Amino acid sequence: MKSYEVNFDGLVGPTHNYGGLSYGNVASQSNSQQSSNPKEAALQGLAKMKALMDMGFQQGVLAPQERPDVAALRRLGFAGSDAQVIQRAAKEAMPLLVASCSASSMWVANAATVSPSADTADGRVHFTAANLNCKYHRSIEHPTTSRVLGAMFADQQHFAHHAALPAVAQFGDEGAANHTRFCRAYGEAGVEFFVFGRSAFDSRYPSPQKYPARQTLEASRAVARLHGLSEEGVVYAQQNPAVIDQGVFHNDVIAVGNGEVLFYHEDAFLDTDRMLAELSSKIAKVGGKFQPVCVPRSAVTVDDAVRSYLFNSQLLSRADGSMLLIVPEECRGNERVWNYLQGLTGSGGVIREVKVFDLKQSMQNGGGPACLRLRVALNETELAAVNPGVIMTAPLYESLTQWVERHYRDRMTENDLADPQLLLECRSALDELTQILKLGAVYPFQIN
Repeated sequence: MKSYEVNFDGLVGPTHNYGGLSYGNVASQSNSQQSSNPKEAALQGLAKMKALMDMGFQQGVLAPQERPDVAALRRLGFAGSDAQVIQRAAKEAMPLLVASCSASSMWVANAATVSPSADTADGRVHFTAANLNCKYHRSIEHPTTSRVLGAMFADQQHFAHHAALPAVAQFGDEGAANHTRFCRAYGEAGVEFFVFGRSAFDSRYPSPQKYPARQTLEASRAVARLHGLSEEGVVYAQQNPAVIDQGVFHNDVIAVGNGEVLFYHEDAFLDTDRMLAELSSKIAKVGGKFQPVCVPRSAVTVDDAVRSYLFNSQLLSRADGSMLLIVPEECRGNERVWNYLQGLTGSGGVIREVKVFDLKQSMQNGGGPACLRLRVALNETELAAVNPGVIMTAPLYESLTQWVERHYRDRMTENDLADPQLLLECRSALDELTQILKLGAVYPFQIN
């Protein structure tokens, strides 16, 4: 039976703005308060989805969230009609309104952790929505994320869904941004790689001093238990606290893996040699041959990696066994990174080609190609059980492009977030989107 890695890309929401909400994310903070372009952001993301589909990769789409989140503002004491809630929040607590309008759900690498059926005890694909409790504006996402994922992967014979972990610091979970999977083939048993920034209960693990470590060891272990993963099928590794303090807020900003390949920076992890040895041993036991590709700090600094998002790229397997690296335009703009990539693809190694995409709107808010996609490994039967409305096709691309053109603004500032009309525009757009994607009622305004 054939198997695939399907990339489900997040569709950028109508309230895409540069609120500077993510402490520890250099791009998010440095572009705070600039004017954004939601229409351009959504179209850039759709163009990437279409391009990968045209290259023969399986591609899907994951819907954005309702914003502003009026219900979240009500829980914080703002009362009255929806318009009054928004206007009062704008007057009394603008940072809370900005947080309630964040379009950060576009980065669906943080939406959930996914384990394919070949790895799990019950032979189903398991999803655990990430609690994202390190940042308030992201912590309000997981209820809608769970409903959307449930509507996309609804067949209980093939798919299992778990609620987000307890929303406390000890179980901080940032989803697939700190998780990858190694395997010989997507339909075969693999080794799941969980990267954490700190331990909540074990002081032997060091923590960063400047920026928060968002993923805990305890959260990663809990997800592995929920998914029914075997001890032999899991490796845990700690992210280097020093690189977290340089702006590497998730592992996918400093490393990316796929198939049997780990593409990583020399400074990405603690105790790297032990981790590589464990990965190599466990991957060999499932029939694979581990291929680490280390980028030396002498060629690319951590600062270069953060500014270019070299590692927040998509590493994709091609039919001939070689790999394609999808990078943002910013990589071409960094001389050291671009020189390294030219040498990498010319070396005869496993990564043979680099393709560049313009994702400036997402990049300026702190997310690159890998942030925008959630990877789900599926066999043919499981793929057939996925809601067909969310699988990218040429007609769906055209429908979504036209939908964006109808509903999105081409300019968004902080002052625009205080306009109650924006909520009506967002709800009208999302109501139509659920019909296009055949999701049913997944948003609070459709349910309540």
